[in-house]
Amino acid sequence: MASEEELFASVDALLNEEPHLPPPAERARLREAAGITQARLATALKTTTQSVKNWENGRSEPKSPRLDAYQRLLSGWAAKYPAHGAPAVTPAPAPALNPEPVAETFTGPAVPEAPAVVEVPVAQAESATSRRPAKKRSAPVADSRFPHGPLAVLDGDGSAYGVDGIVLDCPATTIPELVEWTLRESGLGAAKLNRYGKDSDPLIVLTAAAAVKLGLPERLEGHEQRRSLRLPEDHPVVKEVAKAKWQLTQRGFGPWARVYRKAQGRERQCVQLAILSWDALDPRSWPGVAEMEPADVARVLGVYATRVITPRGSTAVSGLELMTALRPPTKAVQDPTAGNWVSGHNAGSLGSGPMDPAPPEATPEHPVVVNSGWSGGFLNEEAYQWVRSVDTLSDEECTLPFAVGLDLNTAFLAAAARLVVGLSAPDHFHAPKFNPKIPGSWLVDLSHIDLDPRLPSPFTPDGTRPTGPAWYQTHTLAYAQELGHDVHPIEAYLRRETGAYLDPWHDRLKNAYVDTLADLGVTKDLDDRQFLTAMEQHKQADPAMAAVLSAIKATVKGGVGKLRERPQGKSYKEGERWPALERPTWRPDIRAAIISKARVNMHRKLNNMVKMSGLYPLAVLSDCVVYPSPGESPLDFLPYAASGKPQPGGFRLGPTPGLAKLEGVQSMLWAVDLMEKGLNPARHIKGGDAVLDEGE
Repeated sequence: MASEEELFASVDALLNEEPHLPPPAERARLREAAGITQARLATALKTTTQSVKNWENGRSEPKSPRLDAYQRLLSGWAAKYPAHGAPAVTPAPAPALNPEPVAETFTGPAVPEAPAVVEVPVAQAESATSRRPAKKRSAPVADSRFPHGPLAVLDGDGSAYGVDGIVLDCPATTIPELVEWTLRESGLGAAKLNRYGKDSDPLIVLTAAAAVKLGLPERLEGHEQRRSLRLPEDHPVVKEVAKAKWQLTQRGFGPWARVYRKAQGRERQCVQLAILSWDALDPRSWPGVAEMEPADVARVLGVYATRVITPRGSTAVSGLELMTALRPPTKAVQDPTAGNWVSGHNAGSLGSGPMDPAPPEATPEHPVVVNSGWSGGFLNEEAYQWVRSVDTLSDEECTLPFAVGLDLNTAFLAAAARLVVGLSAPDHFHAPKFNPKIPGSWLVDLSHIDLDPRLPSPFTPDGTRPTGPAWYQTHTLAYAQELGHDVHPIEAYLRRETGAYLDPWHDRLKNAYVDTLADLGVTKDLDDRQFLTAMEQHKQADPAMAAVLSAIKATVKGGVGKLRERPQGKSYKEGERWPALERPTWRPDIRAAIISKARVNMHRKLNNMVKMSGLYPLAVLSDCVVYPSPGESPLDFLPYAASGKPQPGGFRLGPTPGLAKLEGVQSMLWAVDLMEKGLNPARHIKGGDAVLDEGE
């Protein structure tokens, strides 16, 4: 005989079971008896008409909390409209999901095909479940075509987590079904960033469980970096995609896969997929995100998509795509002869076709170099990697107890502000007069300029004095003039059409950076001491938003680096064109202009620091500079006016791009020891994060 404990355990198990719905045919009968259309029911339950159809023909079942609401509704209808021959009964009251009566949920017009969505309340996020839905946030005014935001993170149980805490029901069991659902039912996507641009394709991020459910391997394995791996063409999923008349881009089915068909009129048919377990989110750019719960991944990527762009690959790829999205290459123009509208050049953009650089702007393996036999040298505008000679240290400097690192916030983004770059092809000139307003590459001899050895030379990345004629970008030579030196170019490659191409890119990323720092408690109204305290704590304040901040910074550096993406793969042969060269955004001259201006900005601050305080740096690595200090805070050596305000022109603390923050503190003896070994203290303080990534 069963014990009391066993009986109660069995009863509790029954109570905890999912609520049972009547058979599909009965669901349809009850709805029709109530005089409610499928579209109207879909609106009330915040789902799609197709989902209601699926429930009524037995193809799928709703999930909680929609399941509970649907059962409550069917129970009420069953009491009012019993089956023929069955007595009417009063159903037991179901737990209320909201304080309003059920009848009031049907007010308002029916909206056909309203995508399935469940609003996840904050209380649920605090429950004992393993999944933590995203925190509710005030959302910007959404495009009515994309009511559920730009993306969703799909888990193995069919739950697709979107922005602002919504959860969509996704019934797909194959990649083609997922693509169809995304385009037809999900309500995902984002409006174009420029009136002449294109809407952002919806992004579906797959967890490991979702990938396996859809027939994909949980991991991609091989001797190459996992982000470079692809499914073989004979893989069942790849064949499945082709059989359903969908296509993959030339990149194939990898961590970031694009599945598309040719657009129908103005309607794009393309879905971006990202597979978390295939290392789609590089931990260097998205620290800790791949290990987060699906709802938190959706929150991180959703904030990034709203403030920057819907991710389309690595942060480097997204940085480059953002340039094009904000400055589309074409726009509709009217043909003066035929009177119809055709695609024409969008002024201020880089155009729709690739443009070869001048030979000194190219890389040694580029066809314009190999095919022409160019041997005249190359532009060498790179970030600083300089360490001061130990022989130039004074006794006073050696006795200071600390070496303090200052890192400029997104220095390369600050350099992109109001930066005039070339928009047309380069023209060759012999012995031109230097003009600081014309972007281009100039061959000039600056070896005669003698500068203080306690500062890096502003003309070379390693900070050493030039030894003869070399190619320089316009900003470098303009700074030489600013320092009072004559500039006499030998020859130059200049561009006649110019413009501030990167202005919208700079403005959008700057706002994203400042807004995200503010979310982490680092705001513009803080004084320097409060700012340093906030910066010490900001990563712990909200790991999700800290990951967004990291991704924004990586987008800047990666986007700039990808302007000169080098060939990849063992099969490449020197002199061949590689895929990146076919992009209008393969522009090494623009990359050089950004880096040149950033390096000049750094040297100008170093020079001003000497004038204001007599302080000389120990080392500079990219956007980080190390100073000897009597204390472990920048407040111990930065120059301040009598009023307490920072002196203009030097390094200032703050959250704005181009201003400084504390990067690291070490002992002065440690720094001197590194310098004696020929090593750069800035590199060790920053952990080596200085290279402008040229893409993956």
